[in-house]
Amino acid sequence: MNSLVILAIAVVALLLGYTLYGRFLAKKWGVDPKKKTPAYEYEDGKDYVPSSKLTVFAHQFSSIAGAGPVQGPILAAMFGWVPVLIWLLVGGVFFGAVQDFGALYASVKNEGKSIGLIIEKYIGKVGRRFFSLFEWLFTLLVIAAFTSMVSSTFNGFKTTTEGTVKNFNGASAATISMLFIFVAIAFGIFNKFVKIRQEAVKSVIAVVLVVAMFAVGMQLPIYLNASQWNLVIMVYLFAAAVMPMWLLMQPRDYLTTFMLVAMVLSAFVGVIIAHPSMNLNSFNGFTVTSASGSVSYLFPTLFVTIACGAVSGFHSLVSSGTSSKTVSNEKDMLFVGYGAMILETLLGVISLIIVGAVAVNGGAPAGLTPFQIFSAGVAGFLEKFGIPNTVANVFMTMCVSALALTSLDSVARIGRMAFQELFQTENENKSVLEKICTNQYFATVITLVLGYLLCLGGYENVWALFGSANQMLAALVLIGIAVFLKATGRKHKMLLPPMFIMFAVTFSAIILNVKGNIESFVNGKGTFLVNGLQLIVAAFLIVLGVLVLVTCLKTLIKTKNGEASDTNQNAA
Repeated sequence: MNSLVILAIAVVALLLGYTLYGRFLAKKWGVDPKKKTPAYEYEDGKDYVPSSKLTVFAHQFSSIAGAGPVQGPILAAMFGWVPVLIWLLVGGVFFGAVQDFGALYASVKNEGKSIGLIIEKYIGKVGRRFFSLFEWLFTLLVIAAFTSMVSSTFNGFKTTTEGTVKNFNGASAATISMLFIFVAIAFGIFNKFVKIRQEAVKSVIAVVLVVAMFAVGMQLPIYLNASQWNLVIMVYLFAAAVMPMWLLMQPRDYLTTFMLVAMVLSAFVGVIIAHPSMNLNSFNGFTVTSASGSVSYLFPTLFVTIACGAVSGFHSLVSSGTSSKTVSNEKDMLFVGYGAMILETLLGVISLIIVGAVAVNGGAPAGLTPFQIFSAGVAGFLEKFGIPNTVANVFMTMCVSALALTSLDSVARIGRMAFQELFQTENENKSVLEKICTNQYFATVITLVLGYLLCLGGYENVWALFGSANQMLAALVLIGIAVFLKATGRKHKMLLPPMFIMFAVTFSAIILNVKGNIESFVNGKGTFLVNGLQLIVAAFLIVLGVLVLVTCLKTLIKTKNGEASDTNQNAA
């Protein structure tokens, strides 16, 4: 199969999904362009910040487009390109984009509250506490997996047959990433006080800054090892979790988006020009046995491995945790919520095409990580445009690390807020414990410390559990949104099939993960930092998942249509 045909099928399917199904949801749920959004109602200059449509989209896309759409489809290619493509398109249009848009919509209609607080409003305090604890545990897995990915990418040294040598690509990408942080702060201050009204002018300034940072990074690489980068990343995440949105995260995401869009466009145009054949097998069966003898099942492995490229619970945390507080007009929600996920699914399809182009004997090249496969593939496309090999490789190394880093800063902030929500009460006289646990600095530190401990085992050991928890979170969010929609007299039944399918997938996957970790201990190969911590987290996730599911299902069944309708809700 020629990759150009696959790309054409994907583009048509995703565009139809956005223009037909996305707009259908917006019409059925009800979008009011004249209604004042939470960004204006509760503007505080920190979390609630009215922002332009492109600015909010940039934050949403750069935050959700983590390692998943690159990592997932390439790893799942072991089953063949046909099942991966089908799930990317079906999942992206009918599962992921619906959840992202739904979470953003529900939050904007509820004062910019997080999904956890929306669950409290429509389901009850018990359901909210269960969900908030699940959400917080999930953020620990994201911090662990993505921190390990970024630090291994930035690692300034690599081992060869001749010994340890300097890794210029990683070190240069690290310098660029550090520059992004400080330049973003300066850019945020500039935007705050100069207030550029013309988006085109703002975009040109952003592109010039990105190019300048690349030029400096190529000349001044920073050589630190992965362990040292883990600590540097933790310091950055602390700052991102507590600083005002306008000062760091928004401008950083804005700058990063131009780079990520350039990467997607480069890959997109590269596929059109080169249109390589798919050297992957179309289908390898319902079970696949690896070289080590381990067996993977199409269900549920395919779904949890592809993860963010099709549906991701993490996206809902971004939609309701940060983006909903910055949307300045309700009509922007479709573009931000549904549109950003559609673009991420396209990135997943491109990743599949790239691994298909470099596949050997019907499978992905051995000995290379998904990031290395993706970076080398797109860098090869860039070289066809006359870009030097070194520049192309540094650019791609920076892009793939940015995919994870921009998700990391969002999840650190979301994890901090989830921990605070766990201990929030309506009591005017707060206890000492509540004051400590709801303090943003304490909540950030405890979240990052535990995430750091989990990351010591490496992202390879956390990814499977992260994928399972991510999909379960999506299922829990879908049922929470369904309760909100039903209670306010809106159409909600389109969420039920995705919800039940994701519950079936995730419970199966987490049980298999527990089984695998127990077998590692039985065989004498298990360690506490890797298998032990995963077992503890997995047990909590299963228990909490069941509790939230039962609590939400009871409410969904008992709730009558329009039961909670009020003047703050605009039912269509």
